[in-house]
Amino acid sequence: MMNTIEGGVTAAKGFMAASAEAGIKYKNRTDMALVYTKSPAVCAGTFTTNVVKAAPVWWDKEIVESKKDVHAVVLNSGIANACTGGEGKEYMAAQIAEALGVSTKEVLTASTGVIGMQIKKEPIQKGAKLLKDALADTKEAGLLAAKAIMTTDTVPKEAAISF
Repeated sequence: MMNTIEGGVTAAKGFMAASAEAGIKYKNRTDMALVYTKSPAVCAGTFTTNVVKAAPVWWDKEIVESKKDVHAVVLNSGIANACTGGEGKEYMAAQIAEALGVSTKEVLTASTGVIGMQIKKEPIQKGAKLLKDALADTKEAGLLAAKAIMTTDTVPKEAAISF
């Protein structure tokens, strides 16, 4: 039987979340989020068949197809990291991996926002440290992470189900 439970991503035992104001595109706004688990997690995904794919899609597809477990998903809003070449493909994962002490290939990425703009390295470095320091397993941390990746959304999107 499936039951809706209170909370979002941190409702799952062992998962933590964080949000940070890294300054990717805007000032005075959270724009990075992190979901992390100390225990490696099995991951799965479905991917667009479109020829044009953003850097996070190429990165995540490679990791999912390797069938390796992951520890984290790092997300940003403001800049989609799409149509920018290969430069941004690994950088965000590498910064989070270093902060968390895990392998770069154990970090999935996601970006939402303006297409065609390159993400600068300095905000990602800043955000990685802030995210690591803010990790918590509370409902509030999950909600703040959901809010950090809002672009044109009017409400944060989160759900938790048990079965």
